[in-house]
Amino acid sequence: MAERAVTAAPRSPWPALWALVIGFFMILVDVTIVSIATPSIMTELNADVPSVVWVSSAYLLTYAVPLLITGRMGDRFGPRRVYLVGLAIFTLASLWCGLTASIEGLIAARAVQGVGAALMTPQTMAVINRTFPQESRGAAMGLWGATAGVATLVGPLLGGVLVDGLGWEWIFFVNVPVGVVGMIAAWRLVPELETHVRKFDWIGVGLSAVGMFLLVFAIQEGQSYDWNGVIWTMIAAGVVVMSVFVLWQRRTPEPLVSLDLFRDRNFSLANAAITTVGFSVTASAFPLTFYAQGVLGLSPTGAALLTAPMAILSGLIAQPVGRLIDRVHPRWIAGFGMLAMPAGMFWLAAVMRADTPIWAVILPTLLLGIGNAFVWGPLATTATRNLPPQYAGAGAGVYNTTRQIGSTLGSAAIAVLIAAQLAANLPGSSGGGAPAEAMGVTHLPEFLHEGFATAMSHSILLPAAVQLLGFVAVVAFRLPIALAARKATRTPDAAVG
Repeated sequence: MAERAVTAAPRSPWPALWALVIGFFMILVDVTIVSIATPSIMTELNADVPSVVWVSSAYLLTYAVPLLITGRMGDRFGPRRVYLVGLAIFTLASLWCGLTASIEGLIAARAVQGVGAALMTPQTMAVINRTFPQESRGAAMGLWGATAGVATLVGPLLGGVLVDGLGWEWIFFVNVPVGVVGMIAAWRLVPELETHVRKFDWIGVGLSAVGMFLLVFAIQEGQSYDWNGVIWTMIAAGVVVMSVFVLWQRRTPEPLVSLDLFRDRNFSLANAAITTVGFSVTASAFPLTFYAQGVLGLSPTGAALLTAPMAILSGLIAQPVGRLIDRVHPRWIAGFGMLAMPAGMFWLAAVMRADTPIWAVILPTLLLGIGNAFVWGPLATTATRNLPPQYAGAGAGVYNTTRQIGSTLGSAAIAVLIAAQLAANLPGSSGGGAPAEAMGVTHLPEFLHEGFATAMSHSILLPAAVQLLGFVAVVAFRLPIALAARKATRTPDAAVG
């Protein structure tokens, strides 16, 4: 089959991006939306805690593991085609989720949903890199980044509204009409892009799938198994398999992930930075939510509303920030965001006390929202800006994989730290489980508020510290090739003038 390309007259790439953003927003919302519906799902499906946890775990597992593969599939078969297949799978699986009458059926449906999400996510970045010219790619990634940042914050809020008003099934049913609209929009607006006909690295597919499964499963479920020997064996095996995968990629003439990608300094550094962002965004949500419910006495929906100003502010300024990416060195833009977010977390840690008014908690979340806007789009743009078109999908797959690994690590690490902090700060918890864990954070007696607040305050320091490591990576960014070329052409003009 020969390479195919669009021969129609050039058209604006913005409608295609808006069409893709519909599905991208939906799959990221579904990462967090289920947490707010967990009590209702447990009651109506007669499920225990380990089973209902797998409603989220199954989705995250099947979402994260195939990303290296699905990114390359976009290069091989075309991002539009792979995206549409993924969106169809995701939409049908959402309907299955809402109709299921058993916890086992819901877990299975969520696993299928995750596969659909994995097929879609890398294609959104790949289309941006292959359809937008260099001089406007930052603005496009600004929209992508705003979608990513806002979606992670909106999930709990939207989930609370739907669960309270219509029932837990509707957090999935709402995806069906949105998915249908997204498919029609993508079918009509996203162009068929050139495909690169080459052999598919099936050995690399197998190695990456096994290695990623071992690592993601072990890190994700380590707390549930008390980090026993089996978990550590899985982690060690995962590291070995992924090491073999890297060696194979060096030797095979048609690798699944070309290691040449990492010769681009900005790509490597941006992947390191987004790992810390995934870690900190995921990890910081837990202590803030627990504090809002357990100490401030907010309902799950109320706790989600606490983050609404942050989400709105982040969405409003992400697009202007995106336009800056096309003119300013990325280290200054992303560097500001990588400092603003930890600063917001340190501020939260300082005000998370038993007697803190709600407005005093909202203020540092606004700084978090500003930081979000300066991080998501700039990092994504910088990661992929220098990559050749034939590696757009593979690069997006690697980038999204590292983001998901960071999120998985953040979830596992914060669970361990919160448990340790509760044991250390709550009365009567030495040598045993913390009382708050037995009663649930929404039913804390007042005498536990101060100790619980202290535990959450100390816990949120971890994601703040981790993201500062990402700041170190960001300040080492080089000026992207396109910006350097533009600067070089302006310099002679200035000299002549």
